[in-house]
Amino acid sequence: MPGTSIYLDNAATSFPKPACVYDAMDRYHRESGAAVGRGAYRQAVEVQGEVDRCRQRVAQLFNAESPQRIIFTFNCTDSLNLAIHGVLRPGDHVITSVLEHNSVLRPLHELEREGRIELTLIPVDAAGVVNPDDFRNAVRPNTRLIALTHASNVTGAIQPCAEVGQIARAAGIIYLIDAAQTAGHLPIDVRALSADMLACPGHKALMGPLGTGLLYIRPGIENELRSVRQGGTGTRSEVEFQPATMPDKYEAGNHNAPGLIGLSAALKWRMEQPQGALEAHEQKMLEHLLNGLKSIPGVEIHGLQTTAGRVGVVSISLADQDPQIVATLLDQVAQVQVRSGLHCAPGAHRSLGTLERGGTVRFSIGAFTTTSEVDLALDALRQLAESL
Repeated sequence: MPGTSIYLDNAATSFPKPACVYDAMDRYHRESGAAVGRGAYRQAVEVQGEVDRCRQRVAQLFNAESPQRIIFTFNCTDSLNLAIHGVLRPGDHVITSVLEHNSVLRPLHELEREGRIELTLIPVDAAGVVNPDDFRNAVRPNTRLIALTHASNVTGAIQPCAEVGQIARAAGIIYLIDAAQTAGHLPIDVRALSADMLACPGHKALMGPLGTGLLYIRPGIENELRSVRQGGTGTRSEVEFQPATMPDKYEAGNHNAPGLIGLSAALKWRMEQPQGALEAHEQKMLEHLLNGLKSIPGVEIHGLQTTAGRVGVVSISLADQDPQIVATLLDQVAQVQVRSGLHCAPGAHRSLGTLERGGTVRFSIGAFTTTSEVDLALDALRQLAESL
């Protein structure tokens, strides 16, 4: 096996990043170091300009109404917590699915435990996909929020978010999409999805660094969404309360300037690629991975068996082996880096029947995954399966 690692954990965070991301962040640290929106000197103005360009690029990528509809946070969890805690009131009813990441489930369960909200969890079918009619049938007079993941971080199954969005819009219910596993992997149009809010990280398929997150807020929703953190914004400092203007209402304190500059470089790199090229490459790698996994005796693929209707996230079990042991051996023997366990999504594993066995082994591809890397990972897994 080669001396370099084979990285197949892109669902956790993408690696490597485009070279321009490293260059932009290094240049910021060495040549600028200025805070965002906190000065009129040249370096501060330049940093502010690059962060503004980052906001513009995200808005263009998601077809947002304006750059001011994009809020910068520190990760997707931060975005989801702002959306959930900021919009819910005592007595509200929330509908979500069993597939959700703990970044959605834990805030909601905490509010439910405190007696502040009522919560309904929608099940999934055998393919790990929700039925939009279940959301429609779960609506109550006090339903205020529907939250749904765009794609499962366990099986990669894409959910019918546009259909659920239409149900929410028709009922006057606020609709939140968790796009952690789709932003950068799939084209996203927040208006076509009927999204009131859409959260995602910058560090996964958008190819930015850790410490960056995004929250899209549809026009008018800011009137329903409280700020959950107050502080300095560099604007309207004479006002005793948090400014009501976007994006300052939700961006108290210093921004992660090097992270956002890195994210801006990543977005620029992405937009310079031929249209559809990254998606086509990932689909090709996904098909190669799935076909190879199907050929290994003892491997069970959980969820969809084809490339249709999914992103490049594949969970498997190997016979009756502990997933943690399988992942550890793959790393020790062949330097194949994958994720094992419950992936912070216990409801998804409960639906798959993998909760009690400790979860699954998850392979996730990215923009820089190569055919040879997939082949080496499959060979390592095949050798492991034969030895157990």
